[in-house]
Amino acid sequence: MPRRRQPTARQERLGIELRKLRETAGLKAREAAALVGSDSAQISQMESGIAGVSEERVRSLAAHYSCTDEELIEALVAMATDRTRGWWEEYRGLLPAPFLDLAELEHHATYRLDVEFLHVPGLFQTEDYARAVFSYRVPRLPDNELELRVRHRMERKAVVTESAVPFKAVIHEAALRIRVGDRAAARTQLTRILELSEADHVTVRVIPFDLDSFAGATNAMMYVGGAVPKLDTAVRDAPHGVGFIDSAPQLGTFRTLFHMVEAVSLEPVRSRDFIHQLAKEL
Repeated sequence: MPRRRQPTARQERLGIELRKLRETAGLKAREAAALVGSDSAQISQMESGIAGVSEERVRSLAAHYSCTDEELIEALVAMATDRTRGWWEEYRGLLPAPFLDLAELEHHATYRLDVEFLHVPGLFQTEDYARAVFSYRVPRLPDNELELRVRHRMERKAVVTESAVPFKAVIHEAALRIRVGDRAAARTQLTRILELSEADHVTVRVIPFDLDSFAGATNAMMYVGGAVPKLDTAVRDAPHGVGFIDSAPQLGTFRTLFHMVEAVSLEPVRSRDFIHQLAKEL
């Protein structure tokens, strides 16, 4: 298969998982290559996402690596053979690659967990809210690039509004009270959250200011369920963009942190009442 100049995060993740299987089997790249009639350079390229992998090669490698997890193997085959060109491809070359990678990750999600303390979750944001967030950037974005980011974020919302993928969001009262835009925009944003929370697949919980003994305000996160648990991904904001986390111990930590903040947040019905009261106060 031809080499890729810039593999997507999903293509890189396939390579990472193949490398994990090889390392678990205790094989070096040259040893794996010998088993499938290849060379170590090609194994390295597959594991970095630079080279594509056929279904036959995935199954062959899995067999030689003594992998018996059939669900994982089928999920890796699906990743290797997926030729989807989603809506996000329209932005290739116009927006940084992580924007596209995030949209693709969400497209394949089986569930979603968000925790936010200072901003409303991106998939809940109104156009005015998103525009205000992207405008508060140094150096300031040219108008055309700002509008591209806003439009991209609005299109990402389809995974909430047009699918039934389970979505749980825990939002701190601070994020609900901070007026990213003006008073009218803030009221519209709260109303939008209430509308989305009515969907059967969306659960919104609030952490109020007056909660005692809460010290977890640094644990904002986005957690995206994969086709199998081993393919889950945690997403964290970083100075250069977003970071995708796939290590099993770290994923376990993020799941635990989510359950911790979920456990102390208000029940969904009380959370809706809470947000409704905030909207009335504006």
